[in-house]
Amino acid sequence: MSGSQTHVVIVAGAGPAGMAVAAALSKAGREVIILNRDIKFGGLAEYGIFPSKLKLRGGLKKQYWELLQQKNVHYLGNVTIGNGKDLTVEEVCGLGASAVVFTIGAQGTKAIGVEGDSAQGVFHAKDVVYHFNRLPGFGDRPFDMGKHVAVIGAGDVMVDIAHWLIRYKQVERVTAIVRRGPVERKYNPKEIRSICANMDLDGISAEFARIKDRLTKVGQNPDEVLKAFTDEFTKCEPKVSETKMGFRFLASPKRILVDGNNRVRGLDMEDNRLDPKGEDTVAVGLKEHYEFPCDSVVFAVGDRVDETVGLPYKNGVFTTNPNKTGNDPDDALFQAYDESTGKVMEGVFLAGWARKASEGLVGVAKRDGDWCAEVVERYLGAKTGGGGVNNVLDRLHARLKQRQSRPVDVNGLRALDVAERTFSEKTDCIGEFKFSANQDMLKYIEQTSI
Repeated sequence: MSGSQTHVVIVAGAGPAGMAVAAALSKAGREVIILNRDIKFGGLAEYGIFPSKLKLRGGLKKQYWELLQQKNVHYLGNVTIGNGKDLTVEEVCGLGASAVVFTIGAQGTKAIGVEGDSAQGVFHAKDVVYHFNRLPGFGDRPFDMGKHVAVIGAGDVMVDIAHWLIRYKQVERVTAIVRRGPVERKYNPKEIRSICANMDLDGISAEFARIKDRLTKVGQNPDEVLKAFTDEFTKCEPKVSETKMGFRFLASPKRILVDGNNRVRGLDMEDNRLDPKGEDTVAVGLKEHYEFPCDSVVFAVGDRVDETVGLPYKNGVFTTNPNKTGNDPDDALFQAYDESTGKVMEGVFLAGWARKASEGLVGVAKRDGDWCAEVVERYLGAKTGGGGVNNVLDRLHARLKQRQSRPVDVNGLRALDVAERTFSEKTDCIGEFKFSANQDMLKYIEQTSI
């Protein structure tokens, strides 16, 4: 399939969405070039899943390795895209490919927006997850959490962070701060098994007593809710620390309190009530405040795309075509759109978190990639093939050489895999050993190519 009429597609990003796009298009006979910011492929599958979940991570890694073995798939990691990076969006689009799909995720982080959010001891959840997954730039960064950590949220990310704090940092106490009540918690009950051995059951009972009147007012039976809540604490993983895990429900942090050294000492918390809203509930502030002492706070506030990439951008997202096509899946949902010109960017598509930041995890991202591949296939079906993959690769390598970039191909990945396996006995990593700095990875990769 390397003739002059072959369509070449560049996929920017090698997370679950990008790899799904690449797999579908390569299976359809297209030549696919994958450009990835990180040296390693995987994105959230590599740096977002808790590192001790070896079976899940291993299954995904096996799928991705099999994809990269395909002759019509060409991988280059350690290639950044954006203003002032290895390549600009315009340069990528000018390489001569028939289509370009951006699946570069949500690399920006939403502002916390709470007074005191620049204090020492305030962390974004994504940064913490990147740290314990040893993403370069985060793996060696110090995270001084203190004795009592407040984690804002009640989803799976909260559970992963609590898991790390309890089993690996072994802090004294972790408290999940939840805007609504226990019925509205979002985490998967199976995930709680990693931390339920450390639940402060007396503290949880006291917390339910504190909020019982507010639960009753929306028709929730506090005793039944407490039983359903604690019944999930089964098949707990063995206890390895004395950390106590608790919850503070119907509470919203309004201000971060600091000491004289600008270090977190607590939260100014507002009590909430629950109001019915259709079949759901909403939290409404009661304007009753109190101080909640803690040493650090982790906010899971969601992500936004990085506007410095250079794609059309508005309100935290890259813009897509507002004019629906009626196809299924709808092409417009995946077409990059420039509002300044009122036109679709010809042959440029978005998928995964580049399209909808923080929307779901691996399975959702893969599905989005599959749908995007259908849209791209429909676009290619009405387009004449380009000049061949070698021409595109030659232009790409020339540009990267000009920028003095250090791209890593699949052979480099194999060398890195061998090098990391030699360090498998090191104990400072959760799960499998991995280098936490690009320079260390490049050193081992480039040694094997000499």
